[in-house]
Amino acid sequence: MKKSRKWSLIGVTVLAVVIAAAWGISTLRGASTSIDPARLATVERATMTRSVVATGKIEPITKVEIKSKANGIIEKLFVDVDQVVMPGQVLAELDRENLTARLREARANLQAAEAARTAAAAQLKKNEIEAEAPDVAFARRNYERAQQLSAQKLVSASSLDEARSALEQAENRQRAAAGQLAIAQARVAEATANVAQAQAAIERAEEELANATIRAPIRATVLTRDVEIGSPVSSILNLGANATLVMTLGDIDKVFVRGKVDEADIGRVRLGQRARITTETFRDKIFEGRITQISPIGVEKDNVTTFEVEVSIDNAGKELKANMTANAEIILEELPNSLLLPEAAVVYDAQRRAFVDLVDASERSGRRRVAVKVGVGNGTRIQVLDGLKQGDKVVLPG
Repeated sequence: MKKSRKWSLIGVTVLAVVIAAAWGISTLRGASTSIDPARLATVERATMTRSVVATGKIEPITKVEIKSKANGIIEKLFVDVDQVVMPGQVLAELDRENLTARLREARANLQAAEAARTAAAAQLKKNEIEAEAPDVAFARRNYERAQQLSAQKLVSASSLDEARSALEQAENRQRAAAGQLAIAQARVAEATANVAQAQAAIERAEEELANATIRAPIRATVLTRDVEIGSPVSSILNLGANATLVMTLGDIDKVFVRGKVDEADIGRVRLGQRARITTETFRDKIFEGRITQISPIGVEKDNVTTFEVEVSIDNAGKELKANMTANAEIILEELPNSLLLPEAAVVYDAQRRAFVDLVDASERSGRRRVAVKVGVGNGTRIQVLDGLKQGDKVVLPG
């Protein structure tokens, strides 16, 4: 009887253990299969980064539009797109035939003006001598002597009249010479002005001829070439901004992205702050940049005020091209060695207390809601200060 009871007790115990094991296995299997693996996230330890993204276009630090100072037809082109040019390097030349003819004409006009000035100077010298009138003094002395002799009854009255007439004629000639002297002086001044004008015309023609050769003002890369051989070109001196665009040069060794930052974040943006730049072209590559300019005035649009910032990037490899769309992630704050999980995993109650659903195989639902203390978030991930440990798995909302 005792042995029978003993074996009965053992059998009941074994059965209970089997039942418990079966229940535990079924529970674990139910937990593992009731949660979609795609909805599980692991608590990781990493650096928490707060950032703001400014989107814009890649632009060269220096960009120059090349326009001609002379009118004409493109005769030669020496560079093409993506070619690096140096300061003073010849980019293009206009047809020089018409400009050369103008220069020859201007030089001929200068020779004529100089000849006219020489003739006017000679006439002036002659008139100056005549205006000095040395015969006036001689005639006056003769007249005075004739008066003395006439008073002494030594000469006749007709001799005195002749002396007086000779003096008057000499004085008349002097007055006429003085008038001609003024005219000669005016003609010399006019001839001198004509020479200066002709010289200026030569200089202008020489400058126009020099302007027919278009040179690079800076070291840069040819971004665009907007004309071809035979294209007519209008002068920037005549049409200003509407003049023909010949080329666009840009220094793309250093580029920048100009984007907008919301006023809620602009207070944490500083000059020299680090930024990570990504592009659609290089999705797996991050370029480093720095904040080099922050607009002092915001722009309001649709009741949202934003501030323009400029992020400069070293582009020695010239991978970044002008007008590429780029996102500049400006690093506002970095917290290393932080526990992180997706922000979507955190739920809040009416009192704004934070909770997450922690995977727990001992629970029939496979999860257990636990309270957590959260810190800084960046819109994607959030810092966990208490309530979880590295490696814990949490359930994301469906």
